[in-house]
Amino acid sequence: MDILISEDLRSPALSQLEAKYQVVREASLWQQHARLKESIAQARTIVIRNQTRLTAELLAAAPHLMAIGRVGVGLDNIDMAAASKLGIVVVAPLNANATSVAELTCGLLLALARKIPQADRSTRAGDWDRAGCTGIEVEGKTLALCGFGRIGRLVASRARAFGLNIAVYDPLIAADSVALSETGATLHAQLETALAGADFVSLHLPLTQDTAHSFNAKTFNAFKPGAFFINTSRGGVVDEPALLAALQTGRLAGAALDVREVEPPAARDSFAALPNVILTPHIGAFTLEAQKRTFETVAADLERLLSGQPALSFVNLDRPKR
Repeated sequence: MDILISEDLRSPALSQLEAKYQVVREASLWQQHARLKESIAQARTIVIRNQTRLTAELLAAAPHLMAIGRVGVGLDNIDMAAASKLGIVVVAPLNANATSVAELTCGLLLALARKIPQADRSTRAGDWDRAGCTGIEVEGKTLALCGFGRIGRLVASRARAFGLNIAVYDPLIAADSVALSETGATLHAQLETALAGADFVSLHLPLTQDTAHSFNAKTFNAFKPGAFFINTSRGGVVDEPALLAALQTGRLAGAALDVREVEPPAARDSFAALPNVILTPHIGAFTLEAQKRTFETVAADLERLLSGQPALSFVNLDRPKR
């Protein structure tokens, strides 16, 4: 088997691969550990999104696997250390969806500031509640970006156009970074100082051992009272009970969550009952343009690898070492 697709993934780019290679599709395979282990043992490459968890155990059971095509940017569902140790190439188009996620972030910020979802709901219900839908202007306010990689920088440049001041917390960014001067952003050495003066806080962090639940009760207590919180990165970065408490007590004025720790949530939860919370189903990368770029990039690199050429959009190795 040349390519195993273990989730419900469809695109013209993958269809083109099916015309050239032996491709096996099983949309629910990610839910069946034993079947997945059996199938991956025969595969030369595998295509996944965020539902399939490729553990060290699964990768060790795949002697023919040369590459993993990750349709998206998050790598927290792949044991990267195991993949690299086994010589398996991990392909991920890290730039393909950055614009889409940045645009959604800005849209959520404006929706929170102007109470757009609340105004829509009340008007549809027959009300004409202009006073109750009074929002705030964003010009002159401060946006704290926690994480200043590809997406964070695109958010910063767009937010500046709205007249927002940009504060940045990212231990990996040097004080003399060109990205800071280009966006007029101010770098903070401590997270707490970035949060204390921010009217809006937006997360752009990967989920790692260091960042898991890093936004917890202590962190939310460091927010400026009445601030708004936006997360379009990874749900596991946030301690959700702590966030809920901050919203229920009024410490935070509102939140917009495109990602959750468990996706989809097991049941309708308390966030859904709060009128000042916007919930979206992890759609940051779900634009026609981003999906096309992502699938085409992954498919092109898998074809390169299957034909003996190096990958271009790799995150660990450009060629398999096995």
